[in-house]
Amino acid sequence: MKTYSMDLRERVVAACDRGDGPRVQIAARFAVSVSWIRGLLKRRRETGSIAPKPRGGGRAPAFDAVAAGRLRAAVRADAGATLEELGRAAGVACGAPAVCRALKRLGLTRKKGRGGRPSRTARS
Repeated sequence: MKTYSMDLRERVVAACDRGDGPRVQIAARFAVSVSWIRGLLKRRRETGSIAPKPRGGGRAPAFDAVAAGRLRAAVRADAGATLEELGRAAGVACGAPAVCRALKRLGLTRKKGRGGRPSRTARS
């Protein structure tokens, strides 16, 4: 969910400061919740700012540039390896989905060969 704009924040705070009505009416007029107004005014009281807090950055990718190079070499060496084997060969402790996402980012496809002898009934 996106943060509310600074313009909206300033208008809500100005309405509260002017005493345009109870917070329930101000919240209905600006289509925000009363608890959001309460938190906004508390943030201004404690920090002096009504700017939104910084957003979280998420989890760092398991494969950095060096590990991606090792993964590329592991695929070149053994295209038939499983995702777990490729992760171990790249030296990264992660699950199969992380290896799959790294392969997709690198633009690498894994085409496993068919096991066993070719069928004599198939087209030649």
